[in-house]
Amino acid sequence: MKTMHVALLAILISIALLASCARQDSTPPADSALPAVFGDGADAKYDRVDNVHQVRFVEIFLVGREASTGDFIAAVYNTMYTPQGIPASKDTSPQALLEALNFDHIQEEYGVLGASLNGPKLCLPDWVEIDVGAERDFGGLAAVWCAQLNMGNNASVGEIATYKPVTIARNSGLGWNKGTTVILLDDAEGNTWVMKGFELGLKPQYTYDEFIAALPNVYQKLPEGWKVRVKTLEEDLIEKPEGGVATIMKDEFFNVYDKTGPGMTNYTP
Repeated sequence: MKTMHVALLAILISIALLASCARQDSTPPADSALPAVFGDGADAKYDRVDNVHQVRFVEIFLVGREASTGDFIAAVYNTMYTPQGIPASKDTSPQALLEALNFDHIQEEYGVLGASLNGPKLCLPDWVEIDVGAERDFGGLAAVWCAQLNMGNNASVGEIATYKPVTIARNSGLGWNKGTTVILLDDAEGNTWVMKGFELGLKPQYTYDEFIAALPNVYQKLPEGWKVRVKTLEEDLIEKPEGGVATIMKDEFFNVYDKTGPGMTNYTP
Protein backbone atom coordinates (compact mmCIF):
# COMPACT_ATOMS: atom_id res chain seq x y z
CA MET A 1 0.00 0.00 0.00
CA LYS A 2 2.87 2.36 0.84
CA THR A 3 4.40 1.69 -2.58
CA MET A 4 1.08 2.55 -4.25
CA HIS A 5 0.89 5.86 -2.34
CA VAL A 6 4.44 6.78 -3.43
CA ALA A 7 3.63 5.95 -7.06
CA LEU A 8 0.42 7.97 -6.94
CA LEU A 9 2.27 10.94 -5.43
CA ALA A 10 4.88 10.77 -8.19
CA ILE A 11 2.16 10.81 -10.85
CA LEU A 12 0.46 13.84 -9.27
CA ILE A 13 3.77 15.72 -9.09
CA SER A 14 4.46 14.92 -12.76
CA ILE A 15 1.03 16.19 -13.79
CA ALA A 16 1.57 19.41 -11.81
CA LEU A 17 4.96 19.95 -13.44
CA LEU A 18 3.53 19.39 -16.92
CA ALA A 19 0.71 21.83 -16.25
CA SER A 20 3.22 24.39 -15.00
CA CYS A 21 5.32 24.00 -18.15
CA ALA A 22 2.24 24.38 -20.34
CA ARG A 23 1.32 27.62 -18.58
CA GLN A 24 4.85 28.96 -18.97
CA ASP A 25 4.92 28.18 -22.72
CA SER A 26 1.66 30.04 -23.37
CA THR A 27 2.51 33.12 -21.31
CA PRO A 28 3.98 36.09 -23.24
CA PRO A 29 7.39 37.32 -22.10
CA ALA A 30 7.24 39.93 -19.36
CA ASP A 31 9.44 42.31 -21.39
CA SER A 32 7.20 43.67 -24.14
CA ALA A 33 9.78 46.15 -25.45
CA LEU A 34 10.53 46.04 -29.17
CA PRO A 35 13.93 44.65 -30.23
CA ALA A 36 16.85 47.07 -30.51
CA VAL A 37 16.59 47.35 -34.30
CA PHE A 38 13.42 49.41 -33.89
CA GLY A 39 15.59 52.20 -32.53
CA ASP A 40 17.76 52.28 -35.65
CA GLY A 41 16.05 55.42 -36.91
CA ALA A 42 16.57 57.42 -33.73
CA ASP A 43 19.64 59.26 -35.03
CA ALA A 44 18.72 59.20 -38.71
CA LYS A 45 20.19 61.92 -40.91
CA TYR A 46 18.55 63.40 -43.99
CA ASP A 47 20.48 62.54 -47.15
CA ARG A 48 20.04 62.98 -50.90
CA VAL A 49 20.99 60.36 -53.47
CA ASP A 50 20.96 61.28 -57.17
CA ASN A 51 20.99 59.18 -60.33
CA VAL A 52 19.01 56.32 -58.81
CA HIS A 53 16.73 55.67 -61.82
CA GLN A 54 16.78 51.92 -62.53
CA VAL A 55 19.25 51.15 -59.73
CA ARG A 56 18.75 47.57 -58.54
CA PHE A 57 18.11 47.28 -54.80
CA VAL A 58 16.47 45.21 -52.10
CA GLU A 59 14.84 45.98 -48.80
CA ILE A 60 14.99 43.81 -45.70
CA PHE A 61 11.94 43.89 -43.42
CA LEU A 62 12.36 43.11 -39.72
CA VAL A 63 8.96 42.60 -38.09
CA GLY A 64 7.89 43.39 -34.53
CA ARG A 65 4.64 44.09 -32.70
CA GLU A 66 3.73 47.25 -30.82
CA ALA A 67 2.62 46.43 -27.28
CA SER A 68 0.31 49.46 -27.09
CA THR A 69 -1.74 48.64 -30.20
CA GLY A 70 -0.98 45.01 -30.99
CA ASP A 71 -0.25 46.07 -34.58
CA PHE A 72 2.65 44.65 -36.56
CA ILE A 73 5.35 47.02 -37.80
CA ALA A 74 8.49 46.49 -39.85
CA ALA A 75 11.82 48.26 -39.69
CA VAL A 76 12.86 48.75 -43.33
CA TYR A 77 16.48 48.52 -44.49
CA ASN A 78 17.54 49.56 -48.01
CA THR A 79 20.75 48.72 -49.89
CA MET A 80 20.81 51.95 -51.95
CA TYR A 81 21.55 54.42 -49.19
CA THR A 82 24.71 52.98 -47.61
CA PRO A 83 27.85 55.13 -47.30
CA GLN A 84 29.38 53.12 -50.15
CA GLY A 85 27.07 54.88 -52.60
CA ILE A 86 25.76 53.65 -55.94
CA PRO A 87 28.26 51.45 -57.84
CA ALA A 88 28.94 51.87 -61.55
CA SER A 89 27.01 48.65 -62.18
CA LYS A 90 23.88 50.23 -60.61
CA ASP A 91 23.47 47.00 -58.64
CA THR A 92 23.41 47.43 -54.86
CA SER A 93 22.15 43.89 -54.23
CA PRO A 94 24.49 41.26 -55.75
CA GLN A 95 22.66 38.07 -56.69
CA ALA A 96 25.13 35.76 -54.91
CA LEU A 97 24.60 37.54 -51.58
CA LEU A 98 20.81 37.44 -51.97
CA GLU A 99 20.75 33.73 -52.72
CA ALA A 100 22.81 33.06 -49.59
CA LEU A 101 20.52 34.99 -47.21
CA ASN A 102 19.23 32.91 -44.30
CA PHE A 103 16.15 34.61 -42.92
CA ASP A 104 15.77 32.21 -40.01
CA HIS A 105 19.26 33.23 -38.93
CA ILE A 106 18.50 36.94 -39.47
CA GLN A 107 15.32 36.64 -37.40
CA GLU A 108 17.23 34.99 -34.56
CA GLU A 109 20.20 37.37 -34.76
CA TYR A 110 18.06 40.48 -34.42
CA GLY A 111 15.44 39.02 -32.07
CA VAL A 112 12.46 39.89 -34.28
CA LEU A 113 9.20 38.10 -35.05
CA GLY A 114 10.00 37.76 -38.73
CA ALA A 115 12.43 38.75 -41.48
CA SER A 116 11.78 38.92 -45.21
CA LEU A 117 13.08 40.23 -48.53
CA ASN A 118 11.49 42.88 -50.73
CA GLY A 119 12.87 42.66 -54.25
CA PRO A 120 15.19 42.80 -56.00
CA LYS A 121 13.55 45.85 -57.51
CA LEU A 122 14.51 48.69 -59.83
CA CYS A 123 14.22 52.16 -58.33
CA LEU A 124 12.20 54.36 -60.70
CA PRO A 125 12.53 57.94 -59.35
CA ASP A 126 15.56 59.93 -60.54
CA TRP A 127 16.54 61.11 -57.07
CA VAL A 128 15.70 60.37 -53.45
CA GLU A 129 15.94 62.39 -50.24
CA ILE A 130 15.43 60.30 -47.14
CA ASP A 131 16.26 59.85 -43.46
CA VAL A 132 19.08 57.33 -43.24
CA GLY A 133 19.58 55.51 -39.95
CA ALA A 134 21.83 52.77 -38.64
CA GLU A 135 23.52 50.31 -40.97
CA ARG A 136 23.02 46.58 -40.44
CA ASP A 137 24.74 43.57 -41.95
CA PHE A 138 22.64 40.76 -43.40
CA GLY A 139 24.96 37.91 -44.30
CA GLY A 140 27.46 40.27 -45.91
CA LEU A 141 24.79 42.49 -47.49
CA ALA A 142 24.91 46.04 -46.09
CA ALA A 143 21.64 47.95 -45.74
CA VAL A 144 20.58 51.02 -43.78
CA TRP A 145 17.39 51.83 -41.88
CA CYS A 146 15.16 54.14 -43.91
CA ALA A 147 11.53 53.72 -42.78
CA GLN A 148 8.96 52.00 -40.59
CA LEU A 149 6.13 50.15 -42.35
CA ASN A 150 2.76 50.00 -40.59
CA MET A 151 1.34 46.53 -41.27
CA GLY A 152 -1.81 46.49 -39.14
CA ASN A 153 -2.80 42.91 -38.35
CA ASN A 154 -0.64 41.44 -41.13
CA ALA A 155 2.14 39.42 -39.53
CA SER A 156 4.25 39.46 -42.71
CA VAL A 157 4.63 41.76 -45.68
CA GLY A 158 3.44 38.97 -47.96
CA GLU A 159 0.05 39.01 -46.22
CA ILE A 160 -0.67 42.60 -47.25
CA ALA A 161 -3.32 42.50 -49.98
CA THR A 162 -2.62 43.76 -53.50
CA TYR A 163 -4.12 47.11 -54.45
CA LYS A 164 -4.71 47.89 -50.77
CA PRO A 165 -3.14 51.14 -49.52
CA VAL A 166 -0.92 51.05 -46.43
CA THR A 167 1.02 53.83 -44.74
CA ILE A 168 4.75 54.04 -44.17
CA ALA A 169 6.49 56.48 -41.82
CA ARG A 170 9.16 57.86 -44.13
CA ASN A 171 10.64 61.34 -43.95
CA SER A 172 11.50 61.53 -47.61
CA GLY A 173 11.39 63.25 -50.95
CA LEU A 174 11.28 61.51 -54.32
CA GLY A 175 11.71 63.12 -57.72
CA TRP A 176 10.98 62.08 -61.29
CA ASN A 177 12.58 64.50 -63.75
CA LYS A 178 10.89 66.08 -66.72
CA GLY A 179 11.16 63.64 -69.64
CA THR A 180 11.15 60.51 -67.46
CA THR A 181 8.59 57.87 -68.47
CA VAL A 182 6.37 56.70 -65.61
CA ILE A 183 3.72 54.01 -65.10
CA LEU A 184 0.53 55.30 -63.50
CA LEU A 185 -2.53 53.62 -62.01
CA ASP A 186 -5.81 55.53 -61.78
CA ASP A 187 -8.11 54.00 -59.17
CA ALA A 188 -11.91 54.04 -59.09
CA GLU A 189 -11.95 56.90 -56.55
CA GLY A 190 -10.02 59.26 -58.80
CA ASN A 191 -6.59 58.85 -57.18
CA THR A 192 -3.47 58.44 -59.30
CA TRP A 193 -0.57 56.23 -58.22
CA VAL A 194 2.96 56.30 -59.63
CA MET A 195 5.17 53.21 -59.80
CA LYS A 196 8.17 53.71 -57.55
CA GLY A 197 9.71 50.23 -57.52
CA PHE A 198 9.65 47.68 -60.36
CA GLU A 199 9.80 44.08 -59.16
CA LEU A 200 12.54 41.95 -60.71
CA GLY A 201 12.55 39.14 -58.18
CA LEU A 202 15.33 36.62 -57.76
CA LYS A 203 14.44 35.08 -61.13
CA PRO A 204 13.30 37.91 -63.41
CA GLN A 205 10.64 37.01 -65.96
CA TYR A 206 11.00 40.20 -68.02
CA THR A 207 12.85 43.51 -68.15
CA TYR A 208 11.34 46.87 -67.27
CA ASP A 209 11.19 47.82 -70.96
CA GLU A 210 9.45 44.54 -71.81
CA PHE A 211 6.92 45.17 -69.04
CA ILE A 212 6.12 48.66 -70.38
CA ALA A 213 5.75 47.28 -73.91
CA ALA A 214 3.20 44.72 -72.66
CA LEU A 215 0.98 47.34 -71.00
CA PRO A 216 -1.91 47.55 -70.34
CA ASN A 217 -2.81 43.94 -71.12
CA VAL A 218 -0.26 42.49 -68.69
CA TYR A 219 -2.55 43.51 -65.83
CA GLN A 220 -5.20 40.85 -65.25
CA LYS A 221 -6.32 41.61 -61.68
CA LEU A 222 -6.94 45.34 -61.59
CA PRO A 223 -9.94 46.23 -59.41
CA GLU A 224 -13.06 47.30 -61.26
CA GLY A 225 -12.84 50.87 -62.52
CA TRP A 226 -9.03 51.03 -62.40
CA LYS A 227 -6.83 51.73 -65.41
CA VAL A 228 -3.12 51.87 -66.21
CA ARG A 229 -1.32 54.60 -68.13
CA VAL A 230 2.22 55.25 -69.37
CA LYS A 231 3.25 58.89 -69.47
CA THR A 232 6.35 60.90 -70.28
CA LEU A 233 6.47 63.70 -67.73
CA GLU A 234 6.21 67.25 -69.04
CA GLU A 235 7.46 68.69 -65.75
CA ASP A 236 9.29 67.42 -62.67
CA LEU A 237 7.14 65.30 -60.36
CA ILE A 238 8.17 65.79 -56.73
CA GLU A 239 6.84 63.70 -53.87
CA LYS A 240 7.17 65.00 -50.31
CA PRO A 241 4.52 63.41 -48.06
CA GLU A 242 3.01 65.74 -45.49
CA GLY A 243 3.79 64.74 -41.92
CA GLY A 244 6.41 62.23 -43.07
CA VAL A 245 3.83 59.53 -43.81
CA ALA A 246 3.47 58.16 -47.35
CA THR A 247 0.61 56.05 -48.71
CA ILE A 248 1.78 53.13 -50.82
CA MET A 249 0.44 49.89 -52.30
CA LYS A 250 1.62 46.86 -54.22
CA ASP A 251 0.15 45.44 -57.41
CA GLU A 252 -0.26 41.83 -58.53
CA PHE A 253 3.41 41.71 -59.62
CA PHE A 254 4.74 43.13 -56.30
CA ASN A 255 5.58 46.41 -57.99
CA VAL A 256 5.20 49.28 -55.51
CA TYR A 257 3.21 52.44 -56.17
CA ASP A 258 3.05 55.71 -54.24
CA LYS A 259 -0.08 57.83 -54.06
CA THR A 260 0.12 61.21 -55.80
CA GLY A 261 -1.89 64.39 -55.41
CA PRO A 262 -2.54 66.76 -52.48
CA GLY A 263 -0.39 66.02 -49.46
CA MET A 264 1.89 63.76 -51.48
CA THR A 265 3.14 65.35 -54.73
CA ASN A 266 3.40 68.79 -56.33
CA TYR A 267 0.71 67.80 -58.86
CA THR A 268 -1.28 64.80 -60.06
CA PRO A 269 0.29 63.38 -63.24
